[in-house]
Amino acid sequence: MPETASRSSSTGSSITCGSVPSGPSPCATHPRPKIAVPSSRIHSRIGVGLAGGFYPAPHRYELFLSASCPRSLRISITLGLLGLRDSVATTFLGHPSATPEAYASLRGAYEATLHHYDGPLTAPALCDRWSGRIVSNHTPDILRDLAGLLSGHDEARPSALRPPELADGIETLRELLDRDVTPHAGSAERSAALDLLDRSLARRPYALGEELTAGDVDLWVALVHLGPVGAFGDRPRLKEYVHRLCGHPAFPEAPEMSEMPAAPGSPGSPDVPGGVAVVDPAAQAPT
Repeated sequence: MPETASRSSSTGSSITCGSVPSGPSPCATHPRPKIAVPSSRIHSRIGVGLAGGFYPAPHRYELFLSASCPRSLRISITLGLLGLRDSVATTFLGHPSATPEAYASLRGAYEATLHHYDGPLTAPALCDRWSGRIVSNHTPDILRDLAGLLSGHDEARPSALRPPELADGIETLRELLDRDVTPHAGSAERSAALDLLDRSLARRPYALGEELTAGDVDLWVALVHLGPVGAFGDRPRLKEYVHRLCGHPAFPEAPEMSEMPAAPGSPGSPDVPGGVAVVDPAAQAPT
């Protein structure tokens, strides 16, 4: 099956949505500019055709993730839950001065994918190491491919992380979290959503039932990025849930709970569709 791709790019004057700072939250960005941000959306998917396109193969793919970015954390946890950490390489983008080779590799992948590309880089990004091109920088598609063909699952053998009967529930929960369970959501909306989630956990141990699913990855990451556990208020079930999943080997033992609200342009906001826009060292040179 040939690859299915839908790409758009703008290679005019580069406008960076944000940078990876040296502080605790690389997802923090500058205020949203008043003019349009160049689009660098890449929506290819993992297919099955051996004659062309991106087909699943061990050690073929590499993920570029941004340290402390919520969407990158979702992908990192999913890799662990699916047992893919040995077959899918992972490269973390820290401060540019600390990870210059990682930025150079990601820049090369964007240039190989989008001709004459000179826009901002975005992570998460799934890269094909054989061709040097980016498969996708759209986080939902990356997560679906990880739980699908990359881990040996398909419609006949669905992953336990994404059971078909819970597909709608997983998507509905993610939409709620992206809209109302973020540091920059309205306080009333966030409080109502947290109350709903706390009541839900009174009836079942996990977000959508008796078993851990992709919905729990989304929920746990959203909660830990609200800030210290005290941000949950008088909601003991949410606190217990976060600490309980910390004991799971795929989840961080001591999550970094950012106290800095995510600014526009960070994961979850509409102007960066796949993740956080990052700046590589070459892009920081004066013009």
